Amino acid sequence: MELTLVQPDDWHLHLREGELLQAVVYHSANHFGRAIVMPNLKPPVTTTAAAVAYGESILKAVPAGSSFNPLMTLYLTDTTSPDEIKLARRSGVIFAVKLYPAGATTNSQDGVTDLFGKCLPVLEEMVEQNMPLLVHGEVTDPNVDVFDHEKVFIDTVLRPLTQKLPKLKVVMEHITTMDAVRFVESCEEGFVAATVTPQHLLLNRNALFQGGLQPHNYCLPVLKREIHRQAIVSAVTSGSKRFFLGTDSAPHEKRRKECPCGCAGIYNAPVALSLYAKVFEEAGALDKLEAFTSLNGPDFYGLPRNSSKIKLVKTSWKVPDSYSFSFGNIIPMFAGETLEWQASSL
Repeated sequence: MELTLVQPDDWHLHLREGELLQAVVYHSANHFGRAIVMPNLKPPVTTTAAAVAYGESILKAVPAGSSFNPLMTLYLTDTTSPDEIKLARRSGVIFAVKLYPAGATTNSQDGVTDLFGKCLPVLEEMVEQNMPLLVHGEVTDPNVDVFDHEKVFIDTVLRPLTQKLPKLKVVMEHITTMDAVRFVESCEEGFVAATVTPQHLLLNRNALFQGGLQPHNYCLPVLKREIHRQAIVSAVTSGSKRFFLGTDSAPHEKRRKECPCGCAGIYNAPVALSLYAKVFEEAGALDKLEAFTSLNGPDFYGLPRNSSKIKLVKTSWKVPDSYSFSFGNIIPMFAGETLEWQASSL
């Protein structure tokens, strides 16, 4: 069996920098036409000038002959100015602004501490500039159970935000709960959408503990109960335009995952399209795969769909146990396992 799809884009990707960027960009450029690149570097990408420079460094690392196009983002802070949003829009290379609640995930310590108190003028300018806000939807209150971070964020931040600024385009990143599905579906189509990762479609929180602690299945937001996984699968395979592909592929060197305080993040770029196809096939919804991978994202962002195509072939292949580089190893999602779909360019 073969499927021909409009070339997909990745609407949530971590490419890191330096040696790590050089190592991992190939896997994304090999399959995806464009990618929204996250700005949580050290230091974070908080200015238009820094985003432009980061984009140039990515393009230098892309394999020769690739047409991969990184779409840059700004990291929202308590001190971001409306003028910076105007600059970002004029740059032509920045397509969104990322909200990390301070302390929510990797390199988020510079994130927002008071969204409504300190960022409202910036958010209002984003409405004027038609600049989407990408949201890491978790509270960081230590009194809130880790499995409730997303639900509480929706109730205390996201719902009030969409009520206050109904014309602000919002993408709720890497949704993990039935609550997030219901929230996105309750909003006006075209203004609130969500990206969905392979891991949150295929794994529940049991995957963190089966056969011992599994650090390579640890990501943020953390995996949830099976009922939540099923709700997300139902949403993305329904054909709804509100959901689209965002891998949240987040590479860390093996030693930073397998240590006393391991990093959050799953490296899925080499296997993402194979895994999305698996989900849609198991749901009997392969006819809806292309919209999720290739059409809904650019339509939401107001960008043209890709003109190039890719092919997905039903053929077994084994995921490498690891990818080795001069600085160490990176373990991919489903390392060592056999997958049933393989992507290739046309």
